[in-house]
Amino acid sequence: MSESASEYAHYLSDLKIVVDSLPLEETKRAADILFKAYQNDRSVFLFGNGGSAALASHLATDLGKGTHFPGPPALRNIRRFKAISLTDNIPMMTAWSNDLSYEQVFAGQMENLIRARDVAIGISSSGNSPNVLRGLELARRVGATNIGLTGCGGGKMKDLLDCPIIVPSNHMQHVEDAHLILAHLIFLDLKARIGASVAAISGKA
Repeated sequence: MSESASEYAHYLSDLKIVVDSLPLEETKRAADILFKAYQNDRSVFLFGNGGSAALASHLATDLGKGTHFPGPPALRNIRRFKAISLTDNIPMMTAWSNDLSYEQVFAGQMENLIRARDVAIGISSSGNSPNVLRGLELARRVGATNIGLTGCGGGKMKDLLDCPIIVPSNHMQHVEDAHLILAHLIFLDLKARIGASVAAISGKA
């Protein structure tokens, strides 16, 4: 086996251990929280940095578009998932960074939007990203529910979370790999629940 192949095998072997130990009970609880938010027509705000920013955009897309079920006219007014990624508005992020500080890029955006009983999803592999912490602090102050995807023991972030989903690893790439898996589990769970409710409505139409 070549040196590269050996490194690949070692990475995947270690990742399998992480995947086999994922916090599935907390993941299910996150899906419960999000489904309740959907039923109550609440908004969900997602944010993170770097790879976590990409995942915030990815999960917001899954929630907002992937849970859409087109169908007959009776379904045209079916409730949609209100999912907003705070990582996608570059002019807004640079304005907050330039005029105040990078720590405020998420809290600043949410301040005009988030309300009690909305949901904030902070994503930080270390659990210590200052701007993610500021966003979660704001969400908690207004009475929103905080979900967090993190690793490395949860860092400072875990004390701000109503639903901490902590990947049992200190390896950043393994944590990010696991976060994508967890995000897809949450999305597929929600899609199945919303699909069942749509089918029930369609059957009555």
